[in-house]
Amino acid sequence: MPEEIYNFEAWINIVEPLPGESISHFLGRFERANLLTGYQVGREAGVGAIVTRWKKLYLNPFPTLQELEALARFVEVGVEKFKEMLPPKGATMKPRPIKLCAACYAEVPCHLIEWQFKDKLKCDRHNLRLLTKCTNCETPFPIPADWVEGKCSHCSLPFATMAKRQKLYSL
Repeated sequence: MPEEIYNFEAWINIVEPLPGESISHFLGRFERANLLTGYQVGREAGVGAIVTRWKKLYLNPFPTLQELEALARFVEVGVEKFKEMLPPKGATMKPRPIKLCAACYAEVPCHLIEWQFKDKLKCDRHNLRLLTKCTNCETPFPIPADWVEGKCSHCSLPFATMAKRQKLYSL
């Protein structure tokens, strides 16, 4: 009987969701930590290419409980945590433009799902108008899954630095 030299069980690097984090931002962090693409994550989780739509914050049709459970099993994160990365029932999302509170990002480098709510124009914590593009070169923000270093993809201005030019919200 031949001796088996390699008997590795599949493993992944666990990525903990951040409070309020969007599903797009989380999936991007998970993919980078595990050197996977969205397609590979979907295939391994058994949900297919739908993961690449979620990365773009295209949530129509809304993820089913079965899809969330399958993804949660694969990434080893509780399904309740995934539900927190999605808009609550009744909230309308606007996937474009991508919005950002640079002051929040300076505190915790993370894209918050609440910033993409359709009627969300300001950060409730800082009373600042949400940004939709770089304050330096005016390049629109890429999808949060692609926020590798937390800076503008065109001019490299750090998101946290943009808070200095973020305007107070007033009616």
